[in-house]
Amino acid sequence: MAAVNVHSTNASENNLSRHDMISWINDTLHTNYTKIEELCSGAAYCQFMDLLFPGSLSLKKVKFSTKLEHESIQNFKVLQVCFKKLGVDKIVPVERLVKGKFQDNFEFVQWFKRFFDANYSGQNYDPVSARGTDQISASKSALSKMTTATAAKQSASRTTQPTPQKMKLPNKSPASSVVVKKSPGQVTNNSCGDNHAVEELKSQIDQLNLDKESLEKERDFYFNKLREIEVICQDNEMAGYVKDIMEVLYATEEGFAPPEDEPECDGEQEEY
Repeated sequence: MAAVNVHSTNASENNLSRHDMISWINDTLHTNYTKIEELCSGAAYCQFMDLLFPGSLSLKKVKFSTKLEHESIQNFKVLQVCFKKLGVDKIVPVERLVKGKFQDNFEFVQWFKRFFDANYSGQNYDPVSARGTDQISASKSALSKMTTATAAKQSASRTTQPTPQKMKLPNKSPASSVVVKKSPGQVTNNSCGDNHAVEELKSQIDQLNLDKESLEKERDFYFNKLREIEVICQDNEMAGYVKDIMEVLYATEEGFAPPEDEPECDGEQEEY
């Protein structure tokens, strides 16, 4: 099972407006999106891939109701794994998409609509049953900020409240035993917090590795283009404009020194 890749998104006459795009998504997935920015959770793309290529990913791994950025990153990680499995060569700019900015998300969903049209064969699909009881909602960073602010207020409130004067009562052995009984619960809570922090750090490491791989792939892609231009110019050195192009290609910033022992390029570059 392989996907049909789509590389060109320049034909603007076939691009939907933001309102038409939202309508298409809501009609297809039975969702209630209102803004393009809400696609930053990545959940919609994962379900679209389940529609196009049944069994290509597990919707159980998708967080449909995201509240934190790392949950959205995890959804896009599921999408990237699915892309790789199906041979989709699109670079997913996760770091920009999860920020929830309109332009980045609109450009990506425009590409995805073209990808969808190229691969959709008209099969029936029940998106609500596929999601189960989960409802798609966007990642809302404001919610996490509100939670943090609330916790801070509660902490401040506890700090300003007068401390009960129980410690002034005569010491009794039952009281000390109560304190000892509470400590295991406190240790358990701390352990849970540590485990959560470790999992989040692991998720961040995985994402950084994916970003590194994507950046290297993008770098090689543009280097190959420049190499092809260089070869064409070298084969047509007599043309009047070629000299100007060559000057642009070989121009360097002041103070730049090329690396020593740099291997020569044989012109056979891997294509992406």
